[in-house]
Amino acid sequence: MARLVALADSLDARADEETTVRRAAGRTQERPLAVAGCRPREVVVMRALPGLGDFLCVTPALRALRSALPAARVTLLGLAGARPLVDRYRHLVDAFLEFPGFPGLPEAPANVRALPEFLRAVQGRFDLALQMHGSGVVSNTFVQLLGARVSAGCYATPLACPDPATFMAYPAGLAEPQVYLALLASLGIAGRGEQLEFPIAAHEQAELDAVLRGLAVADDAALALVHVGAADARRRVEPWVLGRVVDGLAARGLEPALTGSCGDAALAESVRAHVRCRPLDLVGRTSLGTLGALVRRARLVIAGDTGVSHLASALGTASVIVFLASAPQRWAPLDRRLHRVVDGRSAPAGAAAILAEVDAVLAAAGVAHA
Repeated sequence: MARLVALADSLDARADEETTVRRAAGRTQERPLAVAGCRPREVVVMRALPGLGDFLCVTPALRALRSALPAARVTLLGLAGARPLVDRYRHLVDAFLEFPGFPGLPEAPANVRALPEFLRAVQGRFDLALQMHGSGVVSNTFVQLLGARVSAGCYATPLACPDPATFMAYPAGLAEPQVYLALLASLGIAGRGEQLEFPIAAHEQAELDAVLRGLAVADDAALALVHVGAADARRRVEPWVLGRVVDGLAARGLEPALTGSCGDAALAESVRAHVRCRPLDLVGRTSLGTLGALVRRARLVIAGDTGVSHLASALGTASVIVFLASAPQRWAPLDRRLHRVVDGRSAPAGAAAILAEVDAVLAAAGVAHA
């Protein structure tokens, strides 16, 4: 078992030892051992980003952290919307702490009058604070203000490194899940695989089954989900393009189903205006858990770069993901055999390009179509 990170009785002791760690990028680098002494009992992980995918992408790092420090209490410091995830991921996270906002971080309003009280309440509480929010341009300052015995994270070069013993240069060439596995590796914590996780409860599967029965969906229907929405409008595929994709899926013997939140109803109506077939309408009919169960049940997922993409990755469902405003290198699923990418940032992402990747991914997944 890889050497586990431990905490120093004295911060001066951290510079006395060195260890060789293999980074997820495949390079080996000498870095000082982060900490030495007893294992941390209280760990806080800052990940105050708004999307479901933002959280799913750190589940491999949380799994590695739990494996390395099974007795530690792990607290997620995140946005209010992430609070329900703590209940879903009790095997990885023990507690939730709401991010109070901080000047320079746009994810939440910064209440500078309330910030000192928040910091007084948490300073000295944590043994280890991990910045898993990004490159650390602003977030490293916030994490260090938490007053943990040891802070660690990534930093953006050429900015100064907060602490060479526990901070590493942000590895821009890695995919998002790999970044934080590399961070933990630099601290002596071994990874436990790169697979994303999304647990589904039995009652959520039962709820989905009831929804599908109510719509007279056959048990053996080859569902192909077309996700119409995205919180960031720049990531939404044009409805007329999705309409042609829906017809193409039907022509391939699949049963297209439109998915999205209640707020995506108008988008779904626009898609239906461009189709000849009659896709199943599941927009607004699923909770997060039943959407996960639906993705697991489906043969295929078509989506922009949004949370559904990461659900498909976590649940092993074949997908074609259209990138319009974000970088596939960072955000695309790691398994490019099962999850295909259409990069529409420099060239139009038309239906023909999407359907070509549909054919490729179905062939790779061994799914026959008409």
